[in-house]
Amino acid sequence: MTDTPQVTAYLAPLGYEAELSQELHRAGVAEHDLRWVHDRLAVVSGPPPIEAAWALNTWFDVEALPITSIGDAARQLRDRQRNWAGFAPAPGGRAGLIAERLPHVSGRPLELGDPAPASPLGSWTLLHPDLVLAAQRCSSPFPNGEVPLVELREGPPSRAYRKLWEAFVALGRFPGPGERAVDLGASPGGWTWLLAQLGCDVLAVDKAPLDPAVDSLPGVGWLQGSAFGVDPAAVGDRLGGAPSWVCCDVACYPDRLFGLLERWRSLTPAPAVVCTVKLQGVTDHDVTDRLRSLPGARLTHLFHNRHELTLLFDS
Repeated sequence: MTDTPQVTAYLAPLGYEAELSQELHRAGVAEHDLRWVHDRLAVVSGPPPIEAAWALNTWFDVEALPITSIGDAARQLRDRQRNWAGFAPAPGGRAGLIAERLPHVSGRPLELGDPAPASPLGSWTLLHPDLVLAAQRCSSPFPNGEVPLVELREGPPSRAYRKLWEAFVALGRFPGPGERAVDLGASPGGWTWLLAQLGCDVLAVDKAPLDPAVDSLPGVGWLQGSAFGVDPAAVGDRLGGAPSWVCCDVACYPDRLFGLLERWRSLTPAPAVVCTVKLQGVTDHDVTDRLRSLPGARLTHLFHNRHELTLLFDS
């Protein structure tokens, strides 16, 4: 008698299925162990799970559930746990009828400062009319890894603040009043604005000035210069002490980030870091693999990222 192989599923961000496929193959997933469901869900049989940066959500210990009816599918899911999120490429149909019979899961947008939901959330999809794939445990507490945020229409000069907000949710903590932060590559100031809303003292570093409305906020200062040339000691002098947060959304080739990160992470105590890894053309997996291997690093594709990843270091 052979053991049932372990099955893991990885949900790619829309439009980045190729990046996820390449990442899985680089991690040792053989072509015959991988199949795609509804275009975006990569189902892997056999190898243990990997920490896939290009997955919005990872489904662990996936089960194949034969079903006899819509009611039977809903019953089998409810028998396992209360909270489920369905993945389907289009609403309605048989999958929609199953979803209607499951307990409601609140998908209300987070207010600034809200933590991620604490309740476990399983994921499921209808593979065939008589077969459901389901996982009680997933990497994301949000349906399909999609993090809903309240739209802040008054104040931010761009929508880039949403990436930083989601990064704080992923870290499980937010900066608080009185903390010092540096925002590298800050102009026009979306990240600086968000840090100021959270009560931080912020020094924004960029060759270009901040949006005037951001520049005038209490606790905000601007240092003209390059994110790669600024001296951490000079930042500390301006802020009245070393920053506990380093936030970086600078546009650059990813391999330039190594020296920048080393300079800031060498401070004592080391600050928490949120750093966007912007990718151009063909994704350079060699560089992203090196970044994720840095001690204490976590590399992830946030829901509000585009062709970029976010590198996180907690302090």
